Amino acid sequence: MEAKAIGKFLRVPADKARIMARTIVGRPVEAAIASLTFSPNKSAALILKVLKSAVANAVENKKIDNVDELFVQKAVVDRGPMFKRFQPCAHGRAKPILKRLSHVTVVVAQAPAKPDREARRS
Repeated sequence: MEAKAIGKFLRVPADKARIMARTIVGRPVEAAIASLTFSPNKSAALILKVLKSAVANAVENKKIDNVDELFVQKAVVDRGPMFKRFQPCAHGRAKPILKRLSHVTVVVAQAPAKPDREARRS
């Protein structure tokens, strides 16, 4: 069973958010939450919010009882639209300022059950 959450139009560049997203893929949810909580990056707080939403979706919609079995299966950060602003500069010109947005998708799934060694020997 897997559950998904999407955060759209987040005010962080996709390049900076991808760095934090790569650190949590394949980790248990508790370890991912701990690493994002204590990270000083702005993108970590935004990804943490989406991760908690994915866990809540798993519990509510998929009726998963044990949250300890969940792990981060996929974390994808896509580019969103840009706010285009202009800054005045010398000789009456204007230089563009691009304020980048991103879309974050986090998928959590249950870890596959490990077979017992006793059962394999039989």
